[in-house]
Amino acid sequence: MSTEPMNKTLHSILSILDRHPTVVGSRELSRQLTQHGVELTERTVRYYLKMLDKRGYTEVFGKEGRMITARGREELKHSLVSDRLGFVISKIEALSYLTTLDLAAMEGDIILNISWFPAKKLKAALKLLKPVFRSPYVMCDRVILAREGEAIGNAVVPKGMVGLGTVCSVTINGIFLKAGIPISSRFGGIVQTESGKARRFLSLISYEGSSLDPLEIFIKSKMTAVSEAVAGRPGKILASFREIPLVCADKAKKLARTLEERGIRGILLIGSPNTPLLEVPVGIDKTGIVIVGGLNPVAVLEENGIATESKAMSALVDYSLLVPFSGVLASVS
Repeated sequence: MSTEPMNKTLHSILSILDRHPTVVGSRELSRQLTQHGVELTERTVRYYLKMLDKRGYTEVFGKEGRMITARGREELKHSLVSDRLGFVISKIEALSYLTTLDLAAMEGDIILNISWFPAKKLKAALKLLKPVFRSPYVMCDRVILAREGEAIGNAVVPKGMVGLGTVCSVTINGIFLKAGIPISSRFGGIVQTESGKARRFLSLISYEGSSLDPLEIFIKSKMTAVSEAVAGRPGKILASFREIPLVCADKAKKLARTLEERGIRGILLIGSPNTPLLEVPVGIDKTGIVIVGGLNPVAVLEENGIATESKAMSALVDYSLLVPFSGVLASVS
């Protein structure tokens, strides 16, 4: 078996295969790689797949394609951080440009986080999630709920699990870019809340150079208290910190109002030019923006003992396919 390090392309291919319980062909891999910021032809994808075959990370299934092996999953789990530096930020940039939501028609691709949790916990989970989706701490009150064997985007729900697709905060990046507002993602973090207001960032992880999504790290580290925030008590929510040029501040505030009217209420705060926001300094001639974390609903499940597995920034899905959370409640009860 080769001991050569994984590069970004090989890591991206394995990541895609890891999300699929069935065989994936080179054409589909080529298409999905664009979401990781990697542009490859089918022929080039096949070249990289042969490299993975030789290392024992993938298994060939005739002309149908490949599946990841146990060895491949182990490599994906333990691959060196140096081989994955910048993976998150490059994915954010790629998905931002691929977002196509039309705010007038409310149609077009947005970015979803996808989470699994045990199907036997479905009713308990929905009861916990109900107040969250009525709070200001979610990106949007529309979701996708899928059962075992069904798909959310390109991800198939595993056996015995339920899949929940929630709007990812990176969708805001794509909407801003489409409106002509340059935006950069700086940090993922934990925001302290009191009396329904955001007070300050308690913890921050830079997206630049990070190999994992910071919000997933905070959830698994048991650092959130979203349930408390939703109930109006002092809490700790997931949020991210962005920057835009100060000349775009007024345009951004107008766009934020439009988004809220359209049901996308993820922008928590827009700061003043050249002024720290929630105690986080901004760059010269920049304005800070705080956006609620798309995984706040998942944090609530974890806080209440329901184990989850999440893939942040996991899929591009047409917004029209999402349904109000209230409709999901009605369909299950």
